[in-house]
Amino acid sequence: MELSEIQFEEALPIEGYGPGFFRIGGQVINGAMLAHIKGAQPWAGYADLDAILAFKDDIDVVLLGTGSEIAHAPVALREALEGAGMGVEVMQSASACRTYNILLSEGRRVLAAVLPV
Repeated sequence: MELSEIQFEEALPIEGYGPGFFRIGGQVINGAMLAHIKGAQPWAGYADLDAILAFKDDIDVVLLGTGSEIAHAPVALREALEGAGMGVEVMQSASACRTYNILLSEGRRVLAAVLPV
């Protein structure tokens, strides 16, 4: 088996997460978070749709992490994101973090909107 190190160029992968927090670029963000090619920022959760839509010209897909358990995305949120031309993939936050790192390493235009575990 051949192992190769993942290169992220200028982007910052999600380094870790735990009860109520995420770590990216050495920075700890308590609570929900948006992670994107330019960095990361706190997120107010599903009601903070404008924070995600601010990236509509820079991303193709939103990985929506619903916390410890998978849940349906609110219909209004999904419709607004899809209406703005963004794909939406809903999964547990742990899966969203891993998927974000993989897609980021491939140079994909991705945003992780994740609720804490």
